[in-house]
Amino acid sequence: MATPALLTFEQAIASAEPNKKKHVLLGNGFSRACRNDIFAYDALFRRADFTSLPFAQKAFTALGTTDFELVMRALRMAAILVALYQPTNPDLAKLFQDEADALREVLASAIAQNHPDHPANIAPEQYAACRRFLNNFNTVYTLNYDLLLYWAIMQDEVGQELGVTDDGFRTPDDLKATYVTWDVQKTDDQDVFYLHGALHLYDAGSELKKFTWTNTGVRLIEQVRDALSKNMFPLIVSEGTSPEKMARIQHSNYLGRGYRSIAKIGGSLYIYGFAMGANDDHWLRLIEGNRSLKKLFVGLYGGAANPNNQSLIVRTLALEEARSSGKYKLPVAFFDAESAKVWG
Repeated sequence: MATPALLTFEQAIASAEPNKKKHVLLGNGFSRACRNDIFAYDALFRRADFTSLPFAQKAFTALGTTDFELVMRALRMAAILVALYQPTNPDLAKLFQDEADALREVLASAIAQNHPDHPANIAPEQYAACRRFLNNFNTVYTLNYDLLLYWAIMQDEVGQELGVTDDGFRTPDDLKATYVTWDVQKTDDQDVFYLHGALHLYDAGSELKKFTWTNTGVRLIEQVRDALSKNMFPLIVSEGTSPEKMARIQHSNYLGRGYRSIAKIGGSLYIYGFAMGANDDHWLRLIEGNRSLKKLFVGLYGGAANPNNQSLIVRTLALEEARSSGKYKLPVAFFDAESAKVWG
């Protein structure tokens, strides 16, 4: 495979579809670029509490990985195979399934417990750089659960006006509420989407709530940790396979709205920090099927020749090839992710 040319981020922005909107899809690399010591999977694994899941912890070692989603996928596959090979042992199949489900809570807790405690833990100049980056786009989509994007959006005092600020949450009818809610009827201007949920979003059945500092004076991460201590878990999509993730998205009006939004965007889409793994194929199929999308730009860390980038390059070029015939072509280009200087 020939090594593709690599643009700078500035060149990629200048190469956008003329007079059309620009959108960004953020993956885990967005958070790792800020605090890799916290948001890398191996860091989360080291800090996770497996006290109640000793066998699941050993599964990471057996599979030679620190990737939570890979282990969850393996446990669910094991449940299917046990039901096939040992149909008289339903308890074992259920154990595998229950362990996979419990790992989702372990992951959420690991992120929350090791998350920076306060927005002030991130330097003002980092927020300013992040807001400059975000200002290149008309819509922001994120696959991350943490609070970094939310914090960056809220940092008005760093001297960078921000164009994308609306995550769709509004003050509820109960003006004394300590939270805000999402209402599909009032989100026409929404331009920030948490595609896989987030630590500060909670499904309360009849409504989707978002924790806020403004209404309580309590630090957001403290509210999240307090909820976890009461076995209240956030709305996050961390299933191990793409079909499982898609099923969870389809069962949430909020998550479904984000999914449908990407299906309709036009102009240019920029992907930053997203590895395009097989467990996220639902997003790749959506991008491929969006005929209004005219250009795709994908960020690479470490250069196009880096072996770690080969699968990402192959998947990106496959999107271009799938649209190579007919009038709905989707040309792709790659840019140096570090040159975006997202956090300065």
